[in-house]
Amino acid sequence: MTTKAAVISALAAAAVTAAAFLLNPSPEEHRAKIKAVVAERSPLASMLGLGALKAFTSTYHPLGVASYTTVNDRVVSIGAFGVVFVLQPSQDGKQEK
Repeated sequence: MTTKAAVISALAAAAVTAAAFLLNPSPEEHRAKIKAVVAERSPLASMLGLGALKAFTSTYHPLGVASYTTVNDRVVSIGAFGVVFVLQPSQDGKQEK
Protein backbone atom coordinates (compact mmCIF):
# COMPACT_ATOMS: atom_id res chain seq x y z
CA MET A 1 0.00 0.00 0.00
CA THR A 2 1.37 3.38 -0.89
CA THR A 3 1.73 6.19 1.61
CA LYS A 4 -1.07 8.14 -0.05
CA ALA A 5 -3.46 5.16 0.14
CA ALA A 6 -2.55 4.60 3.79
CA VAL A 7 -3.28 8.23 4.64
CA ILE A 8 -6.61 8.13 2.81
CA SER A 9 -7.56 4.89 4.60
CA ALA A 10 -6.62 6.37 7.98
CA LEU A 11 -8.64 9.53 7.29
CA ALA A 12 -11.65 7.49 6.18
CA ALA A 13 -11.46 5.33 9.31
CA ALA A 14 -11.19 8.45 11.49
CA ALA A 15 -14.19 10.02 9.76
CA VAL A 16 -16.34 6.90 10.22
CA THR A 17 -15.35 6.66 13.90
CA ALA A 18 -16.11 10.35 14.48
CA ALA A 19 -19.48 9.96 12.76
CA ALA A 20 -20.29 6.96 14.96
CA PHE A 21 -19.55 8.99 18.11
CA LEU A 22 -21.57 11.98 16.90
CA LEU A 23 -24.54 9.94 15.67
CA ASN A 24 -24.82 7.62 18.68
CA PRO A 25 -28.53 7.66 19.67
CA SER A 26 -29.40 9.45 22.92
CA PRO A 27 -31.43 7.92 25.77
CA GLU A 28 -34.44 9.91 24.57
CA GLU A 29 -34.13 8.45 21.06
CA HIS A 30 -34.03 4.92 22.48
CA ARG A 31 -37.07 5.58 24.70
CA ALA A 32 -39.08 7.15 21.87
CA LYS A 33 -38.34 4.19 19.59
CA ILE A 34 -39.32 1.69 22.33
CA LYS A 35 -42.64 3.49 22.85
CA ALA A 36 -43.32 3.60 19.11
CA VAL A 37 -42.51 -0.08 18.55
CA VAL A 38 -44.62 -1.25 21.50
CA ALA A 39 -47.53 0.83 20.19
CA GLU A 40 -47.05 -0.63 16.70
CA ARG A 41 -46.89 -4.22 17.93
CA SER A 42 -49.84 -3.97 20.31
CA PRO A 43 -52.53 -1.27 20.15
CA LEU A 44 -53.86 -2.46 23.53
CA ALA A 45 -50.45 -2.03 25.15
CA SER A 46 -50.30 1.42 23.60
CA MET A 47 -53.67 2.38 25.06
CA LEU A 48 -52.58 1.14 28.49
CA GLY A 49 -49.33 3.07 28.25
CA LEU A 50 -47.12 -0.01 28.54
CA GLY A 51 -44.68 1.30 25.94
CA ALA A 52 -44.18 4.48 27.92
CA LEU A 53 -43.72 2.46 31.11
CA LYS A 54 -41.17 0.14 29.49
CA ALA A 55 -39.32 3.11 28.01
CA PHE A 56 -39.36 4.95 31.36
CA THR A 57 -37.91 1.97 33.23
CA SER A 58 -35.17 1.33 30.66
CA THR A 59 -31.52 1.94 31.54
CA TYR A 60 -29.29 3.55 28.90
CA HIS A 61 -25.79 2.16 28.32
CA PRO A 62 -23.51 4.21 26.01
CA LEU A 63 -20.53 2.51 24.41
CA GLY A 64 -19.17 5.54 22.58
CA VAL A 65 -19.85 4.41 19.03
CA ALA A 66 -23.03 2.49 19.92
CA SER A 67 -25.53 2.24 22.78
CA TYR A 68 -28.18 -0.04 24.20
CA THR A 69 -30.95 -0.02 26.78
CA THR A 70 -31.96 -2.69 29.26
CA VAL A 71 -35.05 -3.48 31.30
CA ASN A 72 -34.66 -6.05 34.08
CA ASP A 73 -31.17 -6.97 32.80
CA ARG A 74 -32.51 -7.74 29.30
CA VAL A 75 -31.39 -5.77 26.27
CA VAL A 76 -34.44 -4.15 24.67
CA SER A 77 -32.85 -1.79 22.14
CA ILE A 78 -29.55 -1.29 20.33
CA GLY A 79 -28.48 1.89 18.58
CA ALA A 80 -25.67 3.10 16.35
CA PHE A 81 -25.19 5.74 13.63
CA GLY A 82 -28.45 7.47 14.59
CA VAL A 83 -30.59 4.32 14.22
CA VAL A 84 -32.28 2.43 17.06
CA PHE A 85 -33.43 -1.18 16.75
CA VAL A 86 -35.87 -2.57 19.30
CA LEU A 87 -35.43 -6.27 19.94
CA GLN A 88 -38.49 -8.47 20.07
CA PRO A 89 -38.69 -11.17 22.74
CA SER A 90 -39.20 -14.66 21.36
CA GLN A 91 -41.79 -17.12 22.67
CA ASP A 92 -39.29 -18.78 25.05
CA GLY A 93 -38.47 -15.44 26.69
CA LYS A 94 -35.13 -14.88 24.95
CA GLN A 95 -34.67 -12.00 22.56
CA GLU A 96 -34.32 -12.00 18.82
CA LYS A 97 -34.35 -9.29 16.19
